[in-house]
Amino acid sequence: MTPARRSAAATISRAVARQIQLVGLDVDGVMTDGGIYLGDAGGQRVELKRYEIQDGLGIRMLQQAGIAVAIITGRVSHSVELRARELKADELVQDVNARKLPALRAIVARRGITMKQVAFVGDDLPDLGVLREVGLPVAVANASREAAQAAKVKLTRNGGYGAVREFAEMLLRSRGVWNALVEAYVASRDTEYP
Repeated sequence: MTPARRSAAATISRAVARQIQLVGLDVDGVMTDGGIYLGDAGGQRVELKRYEIQDGLGIRMLQQAGIAVAIITGRVSHSVELRARELKADELVQDVNARKLPALRAIVARRGITMKQVAFVGDDLPDLGVLREVGLPVAVANASREAAQAAKVKLTRNGGYGAVREFAEMLLRSRGVWNALVEAYVASRDTEYP
C-alpha cells in the first residue's frame, strides 16, 4: 500500500539549491522500500527490488538540469546495476562493506567539486557519515531517528514511494527550473508517432 502524499514541509533556499552539483542516493530504503526478495531461479541466486517509476523520472530531470546523480549502496546487487544503467546514473558504487563516505569523497575529488556541492538522500545508519559531511543532507520520511536528526531536509514520502522524486522536484523548484524542465519533457514527447 502506497503511503498517502502529504505536502512538503521542507524547503531549500535558492542559494543552497543552486550550489548542488551532485545528488547521491542510497538504494535500500531510499530508491526502494527496503524490502528484498531473495530466491532461486535455475540454481542461481536471484535478488529482486521494487523501484518507484516516478523516482526515475525525477532522476532524469536532475540530469537534464546538469546535476550529476550517484547511486551509492552498501549491498551488491544485479538489480541495482540494471536500474543504474537504465537511469544512466553518472556514478554507481556498490560496496558490501558500506564504505559510503570514502566512495563519495573519491567521486567528489574525481569531479573537482566539494562536499558542500553535494546533496545526499539517506535513511539509516550506513548513511550517517555521508549525511554529516555533505552540504545538503536529506532523509526520507521513514528514516531512522539518527538519519533524520542529521538531515537538513526531511521528506514527506517514504523510501521507495516517491521520496527521490519529491526531493528532485523540491531541489529543481528551488533552483527555479522545474517548470521549464516539465515543459521541455512534454514537448519532447509531443512528436509524430511512427
